[in-house]
Amino acid sequence: MTSTETRPAEPTDRLLAVRLAFGGLAAQALRAAVRLHIVELIGTGPRLACDVAADAGAGHRSVTRLLRALTGLGLLEEPAPDTFCTTPAGALLHPEHPRSLASFVRVFTDPAVVRAWEHLDDSVRTGDSVFGTDFFGHLARHPELSADFDTAMGQATAEAASVLPHAYDFARFTAVTDVGGGDGTLLAAVLTAHPHLTGTVHDTARGLHAAPETLRRHGLTGRCAPSAGDFFRSVPAGSDLYLLKSVLHDWPDDRAATILRHCRAVLPPRGRVLIVEPVLPDTAEDSGAAAHALDGAITYLSDLNMLVNLGGRERTRADFRDLCGRAGLSLLSASPLEGAAPYFLLEAAPA
Repeated sequence: MTSTETRPAEPTDRLLAVRLAFGGLAAQALRAAVRLHIVELIGTGPRLACDVAADAGAGHRSVTRLLRALTGLGLLEEPAPDTFCTTPAGALLHPEHPRSLASFVRVFTDPAVVRAWEHLDDSVRTGDSVFGTDFFGHLARHPELSADFDTAMGQATAEAASVLPHAYDFARFTAVTDVGGGDGTLLAAVLTAHPHLTGTVHDTARGLHAAPETLRRHGLTGRCAPSAGDFFRSVPAGSDLYLLKSVLHDWPDDRAATILRHCRAVLPPRGRVLIVEPVLPDTAEDSGAAAHALDGAITYLSDLNMLVNLGGRERTRADFRDLCGRAGLSLLSASPLEGAAPYFLLEAAPA
């Protein structure tokens, strides 16, 4: 027994290790289900596996094997032999579900993303991404993956957009710029809930391609405008609140500090920067139960994904405090965004 062991290994410990080793296989089962449109073909179910296979253009026996694996993963049920229906979790793989994860699954099981993980040990040794090229440049060269990425990120933003407008005191501001705001989903929710505000969505031209339609759909064309540009060069002046959601964790500290420094350069004395991102605890937390081994690890795995694919990182409160300090900002608070875990609200002011 080593000095770090407190008890002999139990069968549940072995089960935990085996379950985690099979995690990549489970992810590929989800990818196959999405690519074969399994949930759409089952529909409201129950439905015979042979009928699903016929509609999928695949073999009955092999489809049944996939359906049973998905059942074992909790995404389907088999109420009678060779007959399947979806569970609430499985229904999330339908692309038209209001909280769909279909695009999310396609992105995070994409061969290019998975291939980088094959070299995680190299990234851990060097501290650098092993993607081999800029990830966002890769998206630009692969329109289908880029569309899935935009959809997946937009759906994640929609979760935050449903709670952010009432989780922060927007009443004290007059204008908001959403830096890296993409299609404008988050800012549209804020402006709709706070009619006194005007807004600007700042992103690359590619990132903004859907923003005009989002603003039109919410009746905000007169109160909010897209602004194409590069936040590594500058951000638009004229707002007293600068909002950044899921932007800083894409980048290493030097580049993230540059983005914040540009926000600080145009921030009025009583202005604020509001950061919406996960926050790692100061000490790693064990998920506790083998059956939920991945639950407590999701943010840590996201951190490693930022390392291997982007060169970015998830951060602790202390990390954000230091990052803000490098940009001439002072971190005032960091609190969970209730109803949109794992996001936090981090408020910063001029130092």
